[in-house]
Amino acid sequence: MPIFFIIPQNKIFWGIFAAALLIVVIGLWDDKKDRSPYTRFFLNFLVAAITVASGVGIPYITNPFGGVIHLDTWIINFDIFGPHKIIVWADIFALIWIVWCMNMVNWSKGVDGQMPGFVAISSLTIGILSLRFSQFDIAQINITYLAILTTGSFLGFLWWNFYPQKIMPGYGGGALAGFMLAVLSIFSYGKLGTMLLVLGVPVTDAIYTLVRRLFYRQSPFKPDKEHLHHKLLAIGWGKRRIAFFYWFISAVLGFIALNLSSKQKLFAFVLIGALIVGFIIWISRLSKIKGVEEEEI
Repeated sequence: MPIFFIIPQNKIFWGIFAAALLIVVIGLWDDKKDRSPYTRFFLNFLVAAITVASGVGIPYITNPFGGVIHLDTWIINFDIFGPHKIIVWADIFALIWIVWCMNMVNWSKGVDGQMPGFVAISSLTIGILSLRFSQFDIAQINITYLAILTTGSFLGFLWWNFYPQKIMPGYGGGALAGFMLAVLSIFSYGKLGTMLLVLGVPVTDAIYTLVRRLFYRQSPFKPDKEHLHHKLLAIGWGKRRIAFFYWFISAVLGFIALNLSSKQKLFAFVLIGALIVGFIIWISRLSKIKGVEEEEI
């Protein structure tokens, strides 16, 4: 475990370690018992709560139109076995962000090699960003180390998960990937916009999925076969091609994210999101047409 020799072992470290370990346990439990999505969602919040309780929060986010948006204005102090405090908006925002990332990444792991590839690219992007910040804040070098360790871990897993896969990530693998990306983006000066842009395809697919399910009055937790990778399979794309598609788009967006200002990232994310939604709608219609043609044959 190189992480024990590289990252300082403080309260936050042990909080993240405990949360990650809990994700692994939940994943093994889910693989054996196939828990309901509601149970998994509740446990996601438990994982996020442990992380936030250790001191992980989002005290501010960069305002794309200039300055920062402070989330540390409401603080509740209390004393239970020592002094503690809750930075209300910072902690709530971090809680939601962590749970969102865990679920969003989990929804984009249905094809061999798909998830570990774009996760490695995303964590590498955050690592490069943190390395840039390290000249102003030496503590950012630890985030770079953590990002590199995350990148290496998922590249190693990719060897076994690429088509034809020998090991499946399962729920625990996807949730752990999303958790690590959430934590990395929080620590790198709250660069959530960078992470949203790099993960443009999985993020847009997740948002589109939620809107679609709610529009058709379906449970947002109900699994289906309507994600982007399912639609690409339906029109005849191979698993390798789909995985490479996710990797390529993530790599391009990662390069773009490293060279844009916050305002430019916002416009880029809106543009990329609109293009991906249009692509998803087009693919959906194409898959339906192909399905009808196959039935007629």
